Amino acid sequence: MNLPFDLAYSWSPLAPLWVIWTLAALGLVLVVISLFARSRGSLLRLAMLALLVGALLNPSARREDRERLTDIAVVVVDESQSQKIGERSQRAQDALAALEKEIEQLGNTELRTVRVQSGLNSANLGTQLFLGLEQGLSDIPPDRFAGAILITDGQVHDVPESLASLGYNGPVHGLITGNRNERDRRIVVEQAPRFGIIGERQTVKFRVDQAGPQPAPGETVGVAISVNGTPMQEIAVPVGQVVEMPVDIKRGGPTLVEISAAPLEGELSLQNNTAIVEIKGVRDRLRVLLVSGEPHPGERTWRNLLKSDASVDLVHFTILRPPEKQDATPITELSLIAFPTRELFSEKLDDFDLIIFDRYQRRGVLPAIYLANVVSYVERGGAVLVAAGPDFASPLSLYRSPLATVLPAPPTGEMTIGPFRPEVTEQGKRHPVTRDLPGAEQSPPNWGHWFRLIDVADYDGDALMSGPEDKPLLILSRHREGRVAQLLSDHAWLWARGYDGGGPQAELLRRLAHWLMKEPDLEEETLIGRHEGTRLLVERRSMKDEVAEVTVTAPSGAEQKVKLAEVEPGLWRGEVPVEEVGLHRLSDGELETVAAVGSPDPKEAAEIVATEEKLKPIAAVSGGGLYWLAGEPEQSISLPRLRKVAEGRSMAGSGWLGLKDNGAYRLREVTEVPLFATLLALAVLLGLMGLTWYRESR
Repeated sequence: MNLPFDLAYSWSPLAPLWVIWTLAALGLVLVVISLFARSRGSLLRLAMLALLVGALLNPSARREDRERLTDIAVVVVDESQSQKIGERSQRAQDALAALEKEIEQLGNTELRTVRVQSGLNSANLGTQLFLGLEQGLSDIPPDRFAGAILITDGQVHDVPESLASLGYNGPVHGLITGNRNERDRRIVVEQAPRFGIIGERQTVKFRVDQAGPQPAPGETVGVAISVNGTPMQEIAVPVGQVVEMPVDIKRGGPTLVEISAAPLEGELSLQNNTAIVEIKGVRDRLRVLLVSGEPHPGERTWRNLLKSDASVDLVHFTILRPPEKQDATPITELSLIAFPTRELFSEKLDDFDLIIFDRYQRRGVLPAIYLANVVSYVERGGAVLVAAGPDFASPLSLYRSPLATVLPAPPTGEMTIGPFRPEVTEQGKRHPVTRDLPGAEQSPPNWGHWFRLIDVADYDGDALMSGPEDKPLLILSRHREGRVAQLLSDHAWLWARGYDGGGPQAELLRRLAHWLMKEPDLEEETLIGRHEGTRLLVERRSMKDEVAEVTVTAPSGAEQKVKLAEVEPGLWRGEVPVEEVGLHRLSDGELETVAAVGSPDPKEAAEIVATEEKLKPIAAVSGGGLYWLAGEPEQSISLPRLRKVAEGRSMAGSGWLGLKDNGAYRLREVTEVPLFATLLALAVLLGLMGLTWYRESR
């Protein structure tokens, strides 16, 4: 019987214990001698000795008035992604409701409930049930912890070896919400490169895993492969065998490889039947051919800029001795390197990613046939940048050559001389090359002056920067598969030297070169989809004033419309919720692309078959048990009975689970009464002494 109070005794000796026990021993010897001598009053002397020793020990009675405290059990409910499969979520809620009723009937027990979603703190950590348990235990005294009950499918990714690290001692029980003998098939990517060199082949390694009934020996599973939304091939893969799949990286930016396994009859979910691998295509080296028509102050700036980039292989030729500069110096005594025109412009032209003509003019160094080769190079997808100076306005201009076919702006033969600050045009504010250039947010821009501009007539393409009287300064255009840029001034080097405050010369030319080489991040007309959590973010870059709605098509064929809002000039964004895993197709009627939507929690989607194996170690160490909730019929649950069990006894059994009975209490009042400090005790002692004297006197 549990009493609301407790009696205890304590001692407060009036002298050192060794003194008291020595006197007691001497008195006892004398009493024993008197007993053997059959002296009268020996028993009274013994009683008086006992009372004297008791008085010296000064005993007291202690009465504690106690308040019984409830034991606290913690229930952690798994609400992760895998718990949404089948009847698991409903079973978990039914089990929680039943536990709450059981706890009420159990008495002297309190229930704390913690709900844990995938990752708890991060979407890629899986199910963190024990992190949730730790948070639930944070304000519970260890001497009141009765135990933990985890309602989960068993796919837990933070199981510790024991609860000792948390400073708690108690049973950990698991209520498994899934069904026994579930089946599922999934794609496991063993190895996938994050980056790949454009034009080279990468290898992706994967396998097909299957839980539940295993296929017969030699039986295979059909796997479909698609790249950037285009079906490529179907292959037969044995279950559990690693397969190597080659992937050709044909472009810069992401290459999306979708691997889909055929469904298994009766499997839990089709989400993990698909895996998406994203390989970002990058250039190994950017090969640039820089041809300077003559030495000038800006030539060194071009060279320094390109050489400062470790990813650029630069071939630079400066024409120091044009044909008209003839003298009598023998060729054998010249130290100049002959310009290898035939090798560069006939045999190895396609090896370059970008060709820059820096103040080059026709002097017979490059025959017209070689310049015609450059035109063909552009039409096949090459890139040309013409940095124009006075040469472009002269009769020897490059525009008066076969290159006129691809150049967007013809010179008028005139130049504008005088200080001016380059400005970004309205088109330039929308184009990725010049949008958000440092200093362009002010009007006029916070840049240094230039002093020369080559006048041009009507032009094709986009004028991103302008000079005095809104004359075009930087023009970008496309010609068939290639791209061309014209910078109509040779004074960009003034910014590099810091003249008049300088300007963003390096950033401008870097962006310009990368746009010419078709870097995806600098495309002015593009549609991009990016998966974040449960949303698909849609981004549209355009030079237009308005853009159309984007249709997002899920792998199942379901469509959603996304209306985009302009967040800055030339940039629109929107978002749409997504649930299906796989490639989603985006289209606005003009552009099309695909976006990879993976699981919001990859760990959670990888293994979805209910299991008790992961919780077995912690249950065994803590003395807890594991129980499957699926009952008969399947819609019902089979909940074990709850018991309060004293510490040290078994905490789990067939059909029942135990919670620790701690017996914790709080003291409300303490009363202490000295037993030999009362008048009654003194009277008894004096009376006994008098009786002994009286007995001796007779």
